[in-house]
Amino acid sequence: MKIIILGAGQVGGTLAEHLAGEANDITVVDTDADRLRDLGDRLDIRTVQGRGSFPTVLRQAGADDADMLVAVTNSDETNMLACQVAYTLFKTPTKIARVREAAYLTRAGLFNNDAIPVDVLISPEQVVTNYIKRLIEYPGALQVIDFAGGKAQLVAVKAYYGGPLVGQQLRQLREHMPNVDTRVAAIFRRDRPIAPQGDTVIEVDDEVFFIAAKANIRAVMSEMRRLDESYKRIVIAGGGHIGERLAEAIESRYQVKIIEMNPARCRYLSETLDNTVVLLGSASDRDLLLEENIAEVDLFLALTNDDEANIMSSLLAKRLGARKVMTIINNPAYVDLVQGGEIDIAISPQLATIGTLLTHVRRGDIVSVHSLRRGAAEAIEAVAHGDARSSKVIGRAIRDITLPPGTTIGAIIRAEEVLIAHDITVIKSGDHVILFLVDKKYIRDVERLFQVGLSFF
Repeated sequence: MKIIILGAGQVGGTLAEHLAGEANDITVVDTDADRLRDLGDRLDIRTVQGRGSFPTVLRQAGADDADMLVAVTNSDETNMLACQVAYTLFKTPTKIARVREAAYLTRAGLFNNDAIPVDVLISPEQVVTNYIKRLIEYPGALQVIDFAGGKAQLVAVKAYYGGPLVGQQLRQLREHMPNVDTRVAAIFRRDRPIAPQGDTVIEVDDEVFFIAAKANIRAVMSEMRRLDESYKRIVIAGGGHIGERLAEAIESRYQVKIIEMNPARCRYLSETLDNTVVLLGSASDRDLLLEENIAEVDLFLALTNDDEANIMSSLLAKRLGARKVMTIINNPAYVDLVQGGEIDIAISPQLATIGTLLTHVRRGDIVSVHSLRRGAAEAIEAVAHGDARSSKVIGRAIRDITLPPGTTIGAIIRAEEVLIAHDITVIKSGDHVILFLVDKKYIRDVERLFQVGLSFF
């Protein structure tokens, strides 16, 4: 596939890295020559220096025969205009744009071929807000991923001493919970992922990734660890787009406070939000945190754009008694360094956004692609189409499907029913199939598996 990526920042660079290793023809456009040189030295890609919305620059990048344009510069306006130019002059089939400002996103009818021709809108702030909301719903979870519109969920938890399953083999999960079907998809132990087998013994401090129907998630979590109490009091450090959206989404169910340094932003938030208390000040101000009874706070969320400020305010809040701490880390290299100690969960907006972008780049009917915490595995949701003659999976039992090395099928969502995968489970047309890959280089093979056509024979 021939793909043009506008923007060589963290999102554009990470996307190029993912796609370049999968035999795609990638061109990255940016105004920053140093960034382009760095990417070009590391990856097998083309680079073009210039403004991505200029017709001459797009033509130089190969827009005449490109299959896809992914506009992820820091400017919403540049991204939207580039999609307009690609549509009008080059008839580019698929145009993806990152748009941050709610003023654009909330206008109905703005994004279509008769107005601004964007096929797929990516809003990093909304992606991260949804991600945090799911974590708040399951206290004790380290990661929560929705499949098939939330019918099934994958949850990561840390196995604690005293949990019913700790020290026992995975196959005993069924004996403990005869009425609940679940599957352990991956385990991260002592800084490395391991592929779970029936005789794998769960150890203290393992990060266990399991998939189940949404209604059964809490029951399975209780097998790994004692369930945490629901959050009540939440403090958000940073009243930017993510802080505002999150407060708006949860203020009706929780006691929410926002700490924001900008006086004008504070006034705006206090006028916009209904039940949230807005405080002017720094989240790294020890006296302010003590004054706001930080020791009684269930969850402290550091959501500013400054990694160092987020880390320092989180460490201070935890030291002063906050029960749980979640922190946004914009540099993906820092994520695994800081989480798991004083900071319970580090969230990378880039990695969350990349998963959404990759969903629309994959061949075959790939609904979603997610990276599990710490690189334990890749999770893919694919839809099976066709019939037994045109598909490599339909009408076949799982044990008869030739899967790429290190790949397992975890669950199948059929209409409203969640089926945990077993060897004898037969895949039908329309099934949403959840797969886990230990090695990302086999993603292309999974895509081929779910493509429909006579070329299979």
